[in-house]
Amino acid sequence: YEFGGNFPQTHDPGGPVTMRTAQAVAWKEIQLYFNSPTAYIVGLIFLALTGFFFVQDLGDPFPEATLVPFFEAATIIFILLAPALTMRLIAEEQKLGTIELLLTSPVRDWEVIIGKYVASLVFFLALVAMSFFYAILLFIFASPDPGPIYAGYLGLILYGAAALSIGLLTSTMTSNQIVAAVVAMGILLALFFADRAFGAVGGLVGEIIGGMGLVSHFDDFKRGVIETKHIVYFLSMTVFFLFLSVRILDSRRWR
Repeated sequence: YEFGGNFPQTHDPGGPVTMRTAQAVAWKEIQLYFNSPTAYIVGLIFLALTGFFFVQDLGDPFPEATLVPFFEAATIIFILLAPALTMRLIAEEQKLGTIELLLTSPVRDWEVIIGKYVASLVFFLALVAMSFFYAILLFIFASPDPGPIYAGYLGLILYGAAALSIGLLTSTMTSNQIVAAVVAMGILLALFFADRAFGAVGGLVGEIIGGMGLVSHFDDFKRGVIETKHIVYFLSMTVFFLFLSVRILDSRRWR
């Protein structure tokens, strides 16, 4: 990992909070993303799969002008793609041994985590932006209700932000990128199917587990309904997993 002089020359860990270092980490990672063939392969897979689900209903006699199939497919696809985008962020540093240099440099743990997370989020937003092509086609050739489209994209961004934070957490836990990806997929799958726990388990426990599910909090967005509780859920999930990532990275200093 080459710092290349992007980091500030002096940095007091006890001084005022600054985002300069986090920005430097983010910029370095963004460059790696957009120079990596793996990232473009992930992007192509995302667009190809979501494009398939977008056009699959167009052959019907009376196709509906909606992006609901795209949003439903994207939530499933990101269970696989989010770990693929984040698995190397910290795991690669640990495998190459550059994490020790990073931890002993004048960079705080939260700056490393936030910088790397922002980089993955920027690449994710670029993928989502390319999917606007589907919405443009709908507005050109049909008259869709814009509400569910706008709300659906908001929900998709929040959903992806939470998924990326989970992927970053698992990348912080191990030096093996494959293990990081598999564990992240397992967590995302558990959260994806948690809604079914309400019927299977029942009672207060089932209600609590069901309330943690990703699908129940995303469904209203694709229907055009924006509720504060769903926004708070996704933001809380994102902050919680980022916090855990910072704590795990901080624990490495004392090993």
